[in-house]
Amino acid sequence: MIQMIEIKNVSMGFEDSKKGSGTVALNEVRLTVPEGCIFGFLGSNGAGKSTLMRLMSGIYRPWSGDILIDGEPVFDNPAAKEKLFFVNDETTQFSGYTPEDLKFFYKGAYAGFSDTVFERIMKSLELPLDKRLSTFSKGMKRQTVVALALAAQTKYLFFDEAFDGLDPAMRRIVKNLITDEIIERGATLVVSSHNITEISELCDRAMLLHKGELIFSDELDNLRTGFTKVQLVIRDSSLSDEGLKQQIAALGLELMQMSVVGSVRQLIIRAGENETLEKLSQLPTSMIETIPLTLEEIFIYELEVRGYGSTDFITED
Repeated sequence: MIQMIEIKNVSMGFEDSKKGSGTVALNEVRLTVPEGCIFGFLGSNGAGKSTLMRLMSGIYRPWSGDILIDGEPVFDNPAAKEKLFFVNDETTQFSGYTPEDLKFFYKGAYAGFSDTVFERIMKSLELPLDKRLSTFSKGMKRQTVVALALAAQTKYLFFDEAFDGLDPAMRRIVKNLITDEIIERGATLVVSSHNITEISELCDRAMLLHKGELIFSDELDNLRTGFTKVQLVIRDSSLSDEGLKQQIAALGLELMQMSVVGSVRQLIIRAGENETLEKLSQLPTSMIETIPLTLEEIFIYELEVRGYGSTDFITED
């Protein structure tokens, strides 16, 4: 049996009754989430991350394409939905309930729900079981929902902005809780975030959405090896920036960004380190060296070449 999530050429949008037209949120997205991984969803504001998670959870029916959980369609399929737990980015739902009420609610939906796991996590987070969620802070609500998600013991967990509303210390505690449970059970976690550093620390795979289009999806190690940051000094001081760009293009390298500080030019090249150094060595340089490239830089450069300003992309909370 196929053990994964498959998103096959999925398109989705929303009708605007006032304008009499629709807005496309996702366009022909193809993605596979292998079993047992921690997968990060990243993208610009309004890129379609939340829409995709709701489609994967069976809340929305796609305009076209298919979403399969272990080979079964998820929409209108209770058996497939019982394999997943979706934590959305809102904390206003169930405000009249206590955590104890919610425990019984979710026990009715998930046969594998564990009272022991739920109560252990709530105790470790020092959260009361008998107070209404309306009395909780945003962070306390988020922690409670995370406890419910982990106690449901599902094979797949989807967290949309899972750490929103948590202070830095609590973010680390909650991340450790999640990863410990996920690793122990061999479950699959899909998490969206605007915080690239957070995704880099937590996930082993990531994808980038922009304006409903999938830019790329891969293991983080592969993403990092596909780009190289280089510093070099050209011996020929008369060579202009435009001239250097033309020479780099003639070498068959894709230059994503170039900045200049004094006589040093810093380049971002879309290619592996060995290929980059081999080809750039053909230029008249007096110094050339590579610099480690962060995942945050890779994602920002990918967005910038598509005309999306890096200042519009949140990387720190």
